[in-house]
Amino acid sequence: MNSTDPSATPPKADKATVRRHNLSLVLRTVHDEGEATRAGVAGKVGLTRAAVSSLVDQLLTDGFLTERGKTFSGQAGRPGTALKVARTGPAGLGVEINIDYVTVCVVDLAGTDRVRLVERMDNRGAAPAAVLAQAARIAARAMESATEQELRPVSAELALPGLVSGGAVRQAPNLGWNRVPVEGLFAQALTALRPAHRALPVSADNEANLAAMAELWFGCGGTVDRDKRVTSFIYLTGEIGIGGALVLNGQLLRGAHGFAGEIGHVVVEAGGPECRCGAHGCLEQYAGQAALLRAAGLDETAGAAGVAELELRARAGDPRTLTALADAGRHLGRVLSGAVNLVDPDAVMLGGVLRGLMPWLAAGADEELTARVVSGLWTPGNGRLRASSSSADAARGAAARVVREVLTDPAAYAERATD
Repeated sequence: MNSTDPSATPPKADKATVRRHNLSLVLRTVHDEGEATRAGVAGKVGLTRAAVSSLVDQLLTDGFLTERGKTFSGQAGRPGTALKVARTGPAGLGVEINIDYVTVCVVDLAGTDRVRLVERMDNRGAAPAAVLAQAARIAARAMESATEQELRPVSAELALPGLVSGGAVRQAPNLGWNRVPVEGLFAQALTALRPAHRALPVSADNEANLAAMAELWFGCGGTVDRDKRVTSFIYLTGEIGIGGALVLNGQLLRGAHGFAGEIGHVVVEAGGPECRCGAHGCLEQYAGQAALLRAAGLDETAGAAGVAELELRARAGDPRTLTALADAGRHLGRVLSGAVNLVDPDAVMLGGVLRGLMPWLAAGADEELTARVVSGLWTPGNGRLRASSSSADAARGAAARVVREVLTDPAAYAERATD
């Protein structure tokens, strides 16, 4: 029988494969619980205590778990030893490259942001290789800080504002990048800065996708109160432009080619201003950072300082600023209503600069959503339109994705560490 035949019966898992799976199962259970005993893990995963104990011993030896004294379950019997994921050892490196800044963070196995470096820089029109080399220099500094904390980043994930596929940025209009092999360029620059170290694997994704996953893991989808968890939402990240991502039932919706979520390039008015993507009247020309600053009478290239001034003027009740934000909110609501009608999420999250401007955007957006969403589930102030979590951003999402890969197959990373 042809091994590529989709109807072929898959081979049976051997003992090594089963153990590899169970190592991940035990590690992920401890991670999700925050703290657990061997007996508690056995009860969760359906394995014998002896089997779990053997798996735990290997995870302790390989540095994925630590023991933290005794814990009482409230049931009869001796207290068990508390297990937690290690705060040292394997970690994830996340690098967000945006229009006017680069953020690098290192996240440990528990998902804690342990190192964070932010450098403001104008990347518009800059040579991609130069931008990626500077990002690599910041990443190298972050890795030095991680080493001081006994953390070992095992892989790097890049978060970029554009269409990302096959290790390259296919198109990033606001950066002016087209067909840039970002993974290779960044890996080369980082390796040159750290010649005595093993080359770090590098992957890349759209920054809105990674920010949305951070929201899922650390924000609305990761809250301790299970009744308040939201796992189906539209995520908007507002920077110079507007990016978007769709998370449905806890899964990122990528589309047939990986480019789903480009809501910033939905046309609001066909005869509107020309967008950097080449079309006219895109949403980001009405509600992106540059558009908001321009409408409020501020320098559209002012970046973070301009956004801070925009907020100050809004709080002070400046009429022009309030009008600009109200108009932007209505444009957001019109576009979002179409997306809500199409995919039926539980919520819409506003991230990036939109998060801080939420108090002045919400009324107009809510009004449009209420009028246009056919389900009738959207009403003003019902909490479905909300600001994203302050703990969720693209850099952290990128680093956390690396960690999630470690949790999925700890054996692979233990083998890599001993090569």
